[in-house]
Amino acid sequence: MILRAAIALLCLLAAPAVACEQITHRDARFTVCEVAPDARVELFLRDEAGDILGAFSSVKSRVDGTVVMAMNAGMYHDDRRPVGLYIEDGIQEAPIVTRAGPGNFGLLPNGVFCLRADRSDVIESRAFAANPPACTDATQSGPMLVIDGALHPRFLPDSTSRNIRNGVGTSADGQRVVFAISDDAVTFHEFGTLFRDTLGLPNALYFDGRISRLYAPAVGRNDFGLPLGPIVAVIAD
Repeated sequence: MILRAAIALLCLLAAPAVACEQITHRDARFTVCEVAPDARVELFLRDEAGDILGAFSSVKSRVDGTVVMAMNAGMYHDDRRPVGLYIEDGIQEAPIVTRAGPGNFGLLPNGVFCLRADRSDVIESRAFAANPPACTDATQSGPMLVIDGALHPRFLPDSTSRNIRNGVGTSADGQRVVFAISDDAVTFHEFGTLFRDTLGLPNALYFDGRISRLYAPAVGRNDFGLPLGPIVAVIAD
């Protein structure tokens, strides 16, 4: 009994901060990364001089720990400033945007990925603006992929618009956080059903397409490309 308890404790202590794997959904390949409930998840935009980091390597050099996963986390302007709400370490850099607009960001409803000490949530933007939670970090993007278990109303099952896409989904109790990136070009509808049907998450948010990138050394991923705006990272102490 004592030996079994010791083994269980060791397994718990050795549990990774994030577990990534490649899965197939609707004949398309995806890499999904599920975060451990007690893992550190943080957003990064600028260095100490105020310059935008823009790369996974720059984030790695800034943290006191080991970055075990990172991903682009929200849309940005040409100068890489966030398009919508952005909060880092409790400080808001950009305000929330609740009006409709051009492009995927303005395809309402869009949403906010909100990190707090005891939970993480994807929240529809207008609901967030009506009752803002005290997010330690937050990034706004769009469109929402899944809203309270329903796909975004504008998604078409027979759409021909395909792209590499990435996003994040959360559980109703805020304890599950799963990041995903498509390894094949997929539609919004296909991407939304990944979170709803295969991952079983009631709320999910689209981060971006085309520029979508993942750093996950455990599965041999370190995607390169143009400089990024907001970046989310999972950090092991």
